[in-house]
Amino acid sequence: MRFSNKRLISATLVTMFLFFFIVSGGYTHAASTILKVGSSGSQVSQLQTALKQQGYFYANVTGYYGSLTRDAVIRFQKDRGLAADGIAGPQTLNALYGASSTANRGTTGNYREDIYWLARIIEAEAGAEPYLGKVAVGNVIMNRVKSPNFANSVKAVIFEDYHGIPQFSPVADGTIYNTPSTASNQAAQEAYNGARPVGSALYFFNPAKAEGGWIVKNRQYITTIGNHSFYN
Repeated sequence: MRFSNKRLISATLVTMFLFFFIVSGGYTHAASTILKVGSSGSQVSQLQTALKQQGYFYANVTGYYGSLTRDAVIRFQKDRGLAADGIAGPQTLNALYGASSTANRGTTGNYREDIYWLARIIEAEAGAEPYLGKVAVGNVIMNRVKSPNFANSVKAVIFEDYHGIPQFSPVADGTIYNTPSTASNQAAQEAYNGARPVGSALYFFNPAKAEGGWIVKNRQYITTIGNHSFYN
């Protein structure tokens, strides 16, 4: 069967399009996309949704790139070691949209077990804290799971000790086994799925109950939520 030049060209273009779509993972953003203050449309909505899912954007998804979106992008860029210019270019977008596929790296692969222990440490450490504080504690646990300096599963991080002393006091006093509230379970799921209200924090403590001397002297302060101070 013979093809005309027009049909051959058309078939080639379709093939090239399909190849690009498959290789790019089906992302809806183009390689040359640049989103910044003043941008609007579906790509901005997609950006805001991704930032919201990962704990960087707390406003409503509007499809308009304003100062709140810019500030969220800057926080994400700082956590990822990118140029913190508040502009969502190809490098930032690739890092953001690729994050969801690696959000659970280092977990046991058993969702129920991971959530079981994550919800219990959140309840024990932050049962009386505001909801965002609960998610923040889960954020710290998940950061430790992903860090090469700590154990590589949720349960192992929680029960890790230093010279026989538990890293988390609820392990020592037994409150780790308390039944978590609905809020703690929900916070565990958010943290497990990538919410990051305290970014890359690896430590937290309650200044009213502990001095936290080593942390204060050796780690970088990030923020305070409720009664907990968080450090990187």
